[in-house]
Amino acid sequence: MDFFTFAISLISIIGGFITLWMFILYQRREKKVKLSSDTEYDIRELSAMAKSLNSRIDTLESILDSEVPDWREQHERQE
Repeated sequence: MDFFTFAISLISIIGGFITLWMFILYQRREKKVKLSSDTEYDIRELSAMAKSLNSRIDTLESILDSEVPDWREQHERQE
């Protein structure tokens, strides 16, 4: 009977910790997910700007590659 009591108390303590842990994780997730519409718009706008800038950088690098073939090596030596 002593082992049975110990097992039940151990399971209830572990279950309590797991329940508390799940509740805390759920609360954190709820705080992270809530974004205002302005924030979502800003994130989309910044993402579009980053894609545009990346495209411009690729274009500039291709122009430099055609005009100055060894520009990458020259730039690496300067640093």
